[in-house]
Amino acid sequence: MSVAGGFSTLDRLRDFFYGLLEVRDRLRERGVTWPRPLEGVQTGTVRVKVGFPAMLKRGVIMDVTNVEQAEVAEDAGAVGVMVLDKLPYDVRRAGGVARMADLKVIEEVMAHITIPVSAKVRIGHYYEAVLLEAIGVDLIDESEVLTPVDEQHHINKWLFTVPFVNGCRELCEALRRISEGASMIRSKGEAGTGNVAEAVKHFKALYSAVEELSAAYRSGDEERLRDYARRCQVPIELVALTARMGRLPVVTFAAGGIATPADAALMMWLGADGVFVGSGIFKSQDPRQRAEAIVLATAHWDDPETVVEAQKMVSEKSAMLGIDVRTLKPEELLQTRGV
Repeated sequence: MSVAGGFSTLDRLRDFFYGLLEVRDRLRERGVTWPRPLEGVQTGTVRVKVGFPAMLKRGVIMDVTNVEQAEVAEDAGAVGVMVLDKLPYDVRRAGGVARMADLKVIEEVMAHITIPVSAKVRIGHYYEAVLLEAIGVDLIDESEVLTPVDEQHHINKWLFTVPFVNGCRELCEALRRISEGASMIRSKGEAGTGNVAEAVKHFKALYSAVEELSAAYRSGDEERLRDYARRCQVPIELVALTARMGRLPVVTFAAGGIATPADAALMMWLGADGVFVGSGIFKSQDPRQRAEAIVLATAHWDDPETVVEAQKMVSEKSAMLGIDVRTLKPEELLQTRGV
């Protein structure tokens, strides 16, 4: 399918679903009542919390700070938005304490777009998560981009009905977050740099360890799996499941420094289920075109011709000014927070 044909299909799907919503509204105006929910139905089950992120595969979740950016993301075909007070690039430049976004801004974004809305909380900040769940966000990111409030402990995500996403740099960290209740994992990368090198490093480290565990599982080396579980301080059942599946048992997105369609396609090729993009879009000079191009490259990463077309939609001259991670001091790195 050509790029034009793909967009045409998406437009028809969007019109179809909007038509369904209009039918629903007309029926409500005529007093048509809907069936009552079944008694005893459970919400926030593990199946629901893990299943929701699975619906976002091959998609892009974009960091936004206001309604206008959220509408750009939706129009470009993003599968969701992540609302922040500042984009990661600005968080890095501003310094100080970075907290969750204003609740009024998050609610305003929720009122103006139809795709899932997520928001970030500080590592260990249980009550920020309580507030976000109360206003009805679709996904919470316990994020190292914000200033941690607890360097030793993450939030117990089993206490919530809303799904959580956490970052990782390697497999042990990912398994610890999953054992705490994370329904989705992403690479940490080095947010706000426009440099995808760290995300590449993290994904390769993650799946290199998974391949080693899978080899041990296939050879029947249960003791090696138990040793790994002890070293990571996670249940052996979680390690065995990962080894048997040959991947993390939850949806895994790439994040940190993705700034071009080629960056997004590379991370998908390395095994990502989708990507988070923040500063790379809205710190560029061509955010609308870049958003559309990255969405296209992510969805069709396995079709080089389509990725070529996506890459041609943007210019390197319009890209955000990146930061060489090697020039950052150890205390300036965000990826080391909350390990």
